[in-house]
Amino acid sequence: MLRPLPAGGSKMAAERIFDRAVSVRVRGCGCEERRLNVRVNIELLSISNPVHKKDLAVRLTDDTDPFFLYNLVISEEDFQSLKSQQGLLVDFSAFPQKFIDLLQQCIQEQNKDIPRFLLQLVSSAPALDHTPVSLNVVETNPFKHLTHLSLKFLPGTDAEIKKFLANCLKCLKEDKMMLEEKLKKTEEDLTRQLSYTQQNLSEKSRELDKLKNEWTSYTTALSNKHSQELTSEKERALQAQTQYQQQHEQQKKELENLHQKSIQQLQTRLSELEVINKDLTERRYKGDSTVRELKAKLSGLEDECQRAKQEVLSLRRENTTLDAECHEKEKLINQLQTRVAVLEQEIKDKDQLVTRTKEVLDATQEQKVILEESTEEKQRHIEKLETTIKSLSAELLKANEIIKKLQGDLKTLMSKLKLKNTVTIQQEKLLAEKEEKLQKEQRESQEMGQSLQMKEQEVCKLQEQLESTIQKLEESKQLLKTNENVITWLNKQLSEVQMAKKLDTSASAHGGGRAAVSPHSMPDRPSFHSSGISHPISPFYAFQNFLEPTHNKNGNSQCPVPKVQLNSQLLKLSRCSDAHTVPAAGHPANKENGDQLGLESKYFKRKDDSIPLRGLSQNTLNSEYLRPYLPTKAQLSPKAAGTPASAYFPGS
Repeated sequence: MLRPLPAGGSKMAAERIFDRAVSVRVRGCGCEERRLNVRVNIELLSISNPVHKKDLAVRLTDDTDPFFLYNLVISEEDFQSLKSQQGLLVDFSAFPQKFIDLLQQCIQEQNKDIPRFLLQLVSSAPALDHTPVSLNVVETNPFKHLTHLSLKFLPGTDAEIKKFLANCLKCLKEDKMMLEEKLKKTEEDLTRQLSYTQQNLSEKSRELDKLKNEWTSYTTALSNKHSQELTSEKERALQAQTQYQQQHEQQKKELENLHQKSIQQLQTRLSELEVINKDLTERRYKGDSTVRELKAKLSGLEDECQRAKQEVLSLRRENTTLDAECHEKEKLINQLQTRVAVLEQEIKDKDQLVTRTKEVLDATQEQKVILEESTEEKQRHIEKLETTIKSLSAELLKANEIIKKLQGDLKTLMSKLKLKNTVTIQQEKLLAEKEEKLQKEQRESQEMGQSLQMKEQEVCKLQEQLESTIQKLEESKQLLKTNENVITWLNKQLSEVQMAKKLDTSASAHGGGRAAVSPHSMPDRPSFHSSGISHPISPFYAFQNFLEPTHNKNGNSQCPVPKVQLNSQLLKLSRCSDAHTVPAAGHPANKENGDQLGLESKYFKRKDDSIPLRGLSQNTLNSEYLRPYLPTKAQLSPKAAGTPASAYFPGS
């Protein structure tokens, strides 16, 4: 059953099935049990000389001890005896896989405190010193230890050990050559990647510089534009204000000149007022309605003025909010500047990392030179292998450690390169985000400029509306003043006429007869002897009481009594003085209106909207008295300035 490995003269093909280190419990005669890491190598050997057959070769070695070597070769005949001795249920073709399954179960259980499957290496000698050993696969349970398989191994001879060591050296050399080739390839790849990354970094730094310059130029241009626009708008506002002031002063002067001209024109038009008085009573009610409309318009204009003021306040508030938004944008610009500084710092750190990687590469190259020197020394010492096997094993272990270190360094370099690639990708993303933010800010600034232009246009429209309303208010005030002047003059004339009539009647009563008073002999300013009146008399009171004594004395008086129709705009303001007038109780109005009193029939046509004026002669209403109090064309509204006087006074 136990045979040495076949000689090299026969043709043999080896197929490795299993090669792994396994924890084994070593038991010797009279020694304590200890653990040992043993590498188990299982191969299928196919031998074709002289007869084709297959054998199973199992080798036990120790990585730390090069002299630890145990071999076992199982042929189909040997397996049959093993199967009958240990009661196996598998064939020779399935035995290698089952053996590997048992070994894997032992590997899975080897780190546990109480493993279920374990490997035992049992020797009859106290130490493993060139004595046959048996490898047992044992399953533990609470009742007993069950050995599933027990294989006996023979120690390796000197020739086998030498052959094994030679194979190990050959494998190490091949591994070394492979590692050197891999190192060369990795160095070339790393140098290429470094050059590529350096080029990318230089390009990205240039792009960053360009972006910085463009951003600074754009921000300066925006600030200059905003400052220029603000200064130009301020200058425009000042120019407009000065122009409005000059226009206002010019309009004032023109209005004063027009007022003086209108006074002169009124003096020339006093002669036409005799016929105009007829139509004043007819137009009184119309004037009342127009005054009401004017008051409604005034109230509407005042409301519009208040609304305009509120809109101006809202515009000011919006300007304050816009200023706040400008401040917020400046804060955003500062934050972007800080971010750019942080990115520059990160680029500097990356440059430092690149220098460090260069230093690591230099160190690896130095280590490579040292390895080459050590390999040369090892080649020199190969001839002395038989005498210096122990020193060679130590050097081999050192070489393994160095190779492991180099592999670790390569892994770290690869991870660093991956990190650099990720960092560059993140920087590109940040640059794209910054470009998007800059575009958004440009759009917002354009929208703000458009909104400012719209608001300026609205302010100009509101100013024009205010100017038009102010002009309308001034025109209405001037019309009211002229109406008040006409009403006061009429009150004065009526009171003078009434006093003159009373004086005439009293004089005729004392003289014993009726004295006919001519219109030309009427005094201009009569004095009150017995009435004791010291205030202006209302025209209605004067008209009603003017002819009472003459009616009682003489019903066929020749004094003309024309009907006067006052303008409603003039009489509305004089109602406060007419409120206390009381008509005479015993005065027959129909009789007075019905009697002709020597006048033409056109004066006695009754009108619904007329008020009779008794005892008023035509000569008393001389046009020279009324001319300075009537409005001129210049004082009327712009719409009515071009209309003739007959439109306002139908009798003229």
